[in-house]
Amino acid sequence: MGEVRLLPDDDVRLDEVTRWAADRLRDVLTARGVRVGDGPGVASDDVGIALRLAGAQDGGDGEAPSEPESFGLDRAADGTLTVTGADPRGLLYGVLELADTAEHADDPVAALRDVRPGTHAPATRVRGVLRTLTSDVQDLSWFHDREFWDEYLTHLATHRINRFHLALGMQYNYSHDPDVQDNYLAFAYPFLVAPEGFDVRARGVDDAERDRNLESLRYIAQAAHRRGLHFQLGLWNHAYAFPESPRERYPVEGLTPQTHAEYCRAALREVLTACPDIDGVTVRVHYEGGVHEPTHEFWSVVLQGLSDVGRPIELDMHSKGVDARILDAARARAGRFVVSAKYWAEHLGLPYHQAAVREMEYAKPEREGLSGVTRGARRFTRYGYGDFLRDDRDFDLVFRVWPGTQRVLLWADPDQVAGIARSTAAIGGAGVELCEPLSFLGRKTTGTYGGRQPYVGSDLRTPGDPWTKYARTYRLWGRLLYDPDPDDRAGTARDLDRTYGAAGRDVGAALSAASKVLPLVTTYHSPSASNNFYWPEMYVNMPLARSGRSAHYAFDTPEPGTVGAVSPFDPEMFASIDAFADEVVEGRRSGKYTPLEVAQWLDGLAECADQHLAAATARAADGDAQFRRASLDITVQSRLATFYAEKTRAGLAYALHLRTRSAAHLHDAVGHYTRARDAFAAVVDLTTGTYAPDLAFGDRISERGHWADRLPAIEDDLAELREELAQLPDSGHDDRTLPAVPTRRPQVAVDVPADYVRGEAVRVRVTVPADLDCRVDLHYRPLNQGEEWTTAPTSAAGRTHTGTVPEEYTQSVYPLELYVTVHGAHGDAWIVPGFDEILSNQPYLVLRAEGRPA
Repeated sequence: MGEVRLLPDDDVRLDEVTRWAADRLRDVLTARGVRVGDGPGVASDDVGIALRLAGAQDGGDGEAPSEPESFGLDRAADGTLTVTGADPRGLLYGVLELADTAEHADDPVAALRDVRPGTHAPATRVRGVLRTLTSDVQDLSWFHDREFWDEYLTHLATHRINRFHLALGMQYNYSHDPDVQDNYLAFAYPFLVAPEGFDVRARGVDDAERDRNLESLRYIAQAAHRRGLHFQLGLWNHAYAFPESPRERYPVEGLTPQTHAEYCRAALREVLTACPDIDGVTVRVHYEGGVHEPTHEFWSVVLQGLSDVGRPIELDMHSKGVDARILDAARARAGRFVVSAKYWAEHLGLPYHQAAVREMEYAKPEREGLSGVTRGARRFTRYGYGDFLRDDRDFDLVFRVWPGTQRVLLWADPDQVAGIARSTAAIGGAGVELCEPLSFLGRKTTGTYGGRQPYVGSDLRTPGDPWTKYARTYRLWGRLLYDPDPDDRAGTARDLDRTYGAAGRDVGAALSAASKVLPLVTTYHSPSASNNFYWPEMYVNMPLARSGRSAHYAFDTPEPGTVGAVSPFDPEMFASIDAFADEVVEGRRSGKYTPLEVAQWLDGLAECADQHLAAATARAADGDAQFRRASLDITVQSRLATFYAEKTRAGLAYALHLRTRSAAHLHDAVGHYTRARDAFAAVVDLTTGTYAPDLAFGDRISERGHWADRLPAIEDDLAELREELAQLPDSGHDDRTLPAVPTRRPQVAVDVPADYVRGEAVRVRVTVPADLDCRVDLHYRPLNQGEEWTTAPTSAAGRTHTGTVPEEYTQSVYPLELYVTVHGAHGDAWIVPGFDEILSNQPYLVLRAEGRPA
């Protein structure tokens, strides 16, 4: 097999990170049976690996990397493979790439000989993962487990994730939860430190336990640092008392409203001093963080604790409710800060940033009370990037994928991760942080002893903590945020062959298709922005028959609170069922993507997943648990695709029946709903006896349970629809059906300037096919979700349609966002640029002004 010899440059003093990377490579090779030596003397059958930092490279033909976190792989004339990092983290990634190559190869030495030269640089600056402790009985086992942290953090670093966020205090929405019980490490300070001058304790936590907690936190931060990870400590709750909840397990004693802010400042300083590897702190600054709004005076005091430790500490403020006063408080502590916004509300949608928030999310008049700012003038900051993308901002914006859409089922789609990376860069975001799979399991006192395994029995369980089930998720998340368009996709696929053998590539394709299902569902069907009420993976049914209002979703769905009225999360790109039914009856088209198109996409995803899974099943090893886990989740998502597709068609048929009183439409609604019910029943059969009967992510009906619990409501709704059909008087022959889905959209080109001059008009040229008789509308707005879109006509000259964004509009300090709608002569219409075939692009354009803002 040959020997691998490591050749670190004698002139380069390797720091802790690069030493750890070299040791990791050595350990992987040794575990695979490869001899590892040090220093010169590479024989013909051996592989020499030289480690360099930029500036120390000599020999070879490669280009030295220069951007932060970049690395180069180059082969010298004598065959030596040189890894050059622009900085220690870049060198880390280069060495770990070799370790991953060797770990997954049949012949590690041959694989190292075949490594492709090239230079690699990050497209996304922040590539984060968040893990939260939500239950002491469930989660303290992994919190204190050194071996878990070593394995888990190594995996994150290997796949170029550069930020790890350990979040404390996310158990409840504290300031208004009436029954707080499981508050361990929630108001975290008294569980970790005892600052001098304050007699504050968490009852039931003695000094030894408090010291153990602090030591574990210190170890986690240190282990992350050693692996080149920025360590972010999340302190999501600053409420210390809950008068409406007398059942706290660990009540905090010794604080008053008068001492609250000063204690938090002192305790924060002590935590950061005791844990020198903490790089940043994330806080929730609106009322859910435990402080009555407006909160800026409280935070002006607390944030000084970041400035008292003598080293730079990044401040990350969750964007909900952030206003100018909060931003000024952050600036006053004289350090770098970021604002972190939710991505698609509390869910995972398609891989772009929604072109508009729902109508109910726009600003409301300021009001008095606990949440007056967040629910008033700053309402639109709750579920997207709000108005934070100004060109003249002095902070970064990071997006956080909240754990609402998909919590249990395996999600791993390279197309979507690449799309997230591209779209985030296009709008000026600094990066994205993923709330990892199984986030919130055990929330709100639903945790149980025995860990976080979601399966019944032992045949599907993973050894230890179940994070390893999602190893491919982390691989794609880090690597494709780092580079969404890699020249060599081996790094995103080599785990498939190693894990599934001959079935690997079909498993990957099936999983890719299946993973698109629930983000698509979330985007177009959005009965609630809250993950506490809407869980598309395990849907609490919204009634369809007789226009019955859903009590469960009532607070977050437009009137009259029916399936047809449910707004998409992006109402600029997608039409609701009721809105499209109105278009059909009135004989017009808005151009927005219709429920029927979405249903057709879902059918296609299910078919693709099923075909590739069938091919994989024919090649898979008998009884392999990893394949069975993947196969189960792929099939469940495929059946959910059919359920949502057919329920969507049923909802549209029913909406058309209400408008036309057509018996045929009601008959169609029953037929489609029956097929939806059958698909959901298949999900119940698949998950009964495999997944636990109570997957508890909270205490509401919509946060816990099993798919079997959801089926009766679907069946009752279908029965009512059938009864309605039976009571309908015979109206004679009626052959009305759902409208056809467009089979072809002519190619249309939109030409815009690469950038524009602030204060000057922007010309938009649209070129259509010669045989297309149409009109074209131009839609534009600032890149600000607090503002609405403007629609203007274009003028036609032959095949070219020209529109103008006026001078006064381009004075804005925001980038410009635009798209066009093409209206055909026969009543059809469509959005340009719109979505690509794999639903992984940004359907609008973003333009930036030249130079600095005016």
